[in-house]
Amino acid sequence: MAGVMSFAERVRAAAERNDSLLCVGLDPDLARFPAALRERGAGDPAGAIVAFNRAIVEATADLVCAYKPNLGFYLAYGLAGLEALVRTRELIPREIPTILDAKVNDIGHTAAAYATGYLDQFGFDAVTANPYLGTDGLEPFWRRADRGVLIICRTSNPGAGALQDVQVTRDGATAAPLNEIVARRIAEWAERWGAPGAVGAVVGATAPRELAAVRAILPDAPILVPGVGTQGGP
Repeated sequence: MAGVMSFAERVRAAAERNDSLLCVGLDPDLARFPAALRERGAGDPAGAIVAFNRAIVEATADLVCAYKPNLGFYLAYGLAGLEALVRTRELIPREIPTILDAKVNDIGHTAAAYATGYLDQFGFDAVTANPYLGTDGLEPFWRRADRGVLIICRTSNPGAGALQDVQVTRDGATAAPLNEIVARRIAEWAERWGAPGAVGAVVGATAPRELAAVRAILPDAPILVPGVGTQGGP
């Protein structure tokens, strides 16, 4: 669609504007909030979460290229958490891309419903997704000209390698770890669907060698790199 910036273009624009590649997670845990907000959260969890997130956004809006709420931290508070998620999306400046970390995927019709909910109803610019169901479970997320999907290649958790680093051989080719196979598929899918600005990858900061390999396969795609700090990523 002429005149519409792709998700990747919007991330690059925010990165250039703020001279930053930082994506800030918005993952509320009331038990770790300051005392005043913990007290407020006992009766008004949505209000406490939104106040906490607003303070983070106001302090960092000129320092980031994206924000990333993790869906699980909002579902933990039920309907109040979902209210807080919607209100959090509304308070983030529109020029800063938002990524809903949902690690979603399903069969095509159900995936389309997820895409409508997360991208259209909630208004997020991109979601994280797992590739295990293949293209029909991913295509609904990249069919929108200005939205995107970041597909899991290699996660940051300690047990990630048990599956994601398994060596895979196909049609007599040299074995490669599964995370690299996924990266190659991402490149193929983006080309096939004509959506290079809508499709990217997720590779944890705790796996620098795997990150370098995936970047070599996807030189221009947006890559979300979680795990910096608490999880031990450099």
